[in-house]
Amino acid sequence: MAVHGPDLILERLTRLHPKSIDLVLDRMWGILAALGHPQEKLPPVFHVAGTNGKGSTVAFLRAMLEASGYRVHVYSSPHLVRFNERIRLAGALIADSELARLLEECEAANAGLPITFFEITTAAAFLAFSRHPADAVVLEVGLGGRYDATNVIAHPAATIITPVDLDHREFLGDTLAQIAGEKAGILKRGVPAIIGPQADEARTVIERRADELGAPLSIFAQDYNAYEEHGRFVYQDEVGLLDLPMPVLAGRHQIANAAGAIAALRRTRFKVPERAVEAGVLSAHWPARMQRLTEGPLMMLAPAGTELWLDGGHNPHAGAAIAQTLADLEERDPRPLYLICGMLKTKDAQGFLRHFRGLARHVSTLAIPGERNAFGAGALYDAARAVELDADPAEGLEDAMAQIEARTQISVGERPPRILICGSLHLAGVVLAENG
Repeated sequence: MAVHGPDLILERLTRLHPKSIDLVLDRMWGILAALGHPQEKLPPVFHVAGTNGKGSTVAFLRAMLEASGYRVHVYSSPHLVRFNERIRLAGALIADSELARLLEECEAANAGLPITFFEITTAAAFLAFSRHPADAVVLEVGLGGRYDATNVIAHPAATIITPVDLDHREFLGDTLAQIAGEKAGILKRGVPAIIGPQADEARTVIERRADELGAPLSIFAQDYNAYEEHGRFVYQDEVGLLDLPMPVLAGRHQIANAAGAIAALRRTRFKVPERAVEAGVLSAHWPARMQRLTEGPLMMLAPAGTELWLDGGHNPHAGAAIAQTLADLEERDPRPLYLICGMLKTKDAQGFLRHFRGLARHVSTLAIPGERNAFGAGALYDAARAVELDADPAEGLEDAMAQIEARTQISVGERPPRILICGSLHLAGVVLAENG
């Protein structure tokens, strides 16, 4: 069988997608059986679910394990620029040639049956992980948990549930309790479960499911805790206290994400010394999560001296966390804040944007290039105005930057602006690609 480039194969695999997404695992079990059950041949797995903070927690886990000398496979989604970002083999992104071979092998095993893009590419990741030696796998849930394609690991080393919020309601439910129930689907009998900060409604559901399974729980602010003190990151649990530098990823919320990673490692057989925890806290990398852009074409379009930030958060909980991070930045270094925002129609635009009222001077709204399911610039402008934000629609990133340039020329004697491009991981991917 001739092997083609991965992009061509990936495009071909999208045609196998069922007419509607029904959240079941039957298709996944089928293709894994045809491939010889690669999910049963993996190193110990850390399985991470939640609405917000999954990716950052994955990044901290990987960084701490690697700083301890372990080889780590990572599976995450979505990708921002290239699909290869989703599969990391013992520290390196999967090569195009191997990815293409795996995808064609999975395509042949599936034999033309309906299967979602995420399911068949997850099968490819498991196949890759089963063939490369490593000490651990860090596995990020794609959607929900209970029926997610990743939820086929019978006995992971640990499960982690980061904060749960209202998102993907069309698939997971309209209430926190319903969504938490889906996330709790990754819990396994007797497997340690680390639970990040949760609303009471979500935590109650997760605790009930853990009790049914006999899964030992470690709950944030109850069994482990973390906070900032005198500019340091303090972590504490029954094992003892760690006095660490603040996480390299920006924002107070990253303290809880790093803490979840530490708690998971301390409840497994992995030996991660304090020096490795500190190194992981300082070296974790996760693009488009309060990422500072310091060079590239977009910086050339911005007013001189501009701070340019990028974040892919897209739901109300993420909006609150991002706004808090920007408020903290404002307290330390006051600058006029401008937003450039693009969002998908399936997201709660008003719920996301309302957190920036009183903080952002102006919002430039735009349609995400190449996304048919994105809000138009005018519709997103209406959402911004509905939550009392000053806004204007823009034709694209360049036009949005021009709007900010025009507004900063009006204000004399102020510091250069702080610009945040936000609202969607899809938009973040476009930004990173355009910015080189």
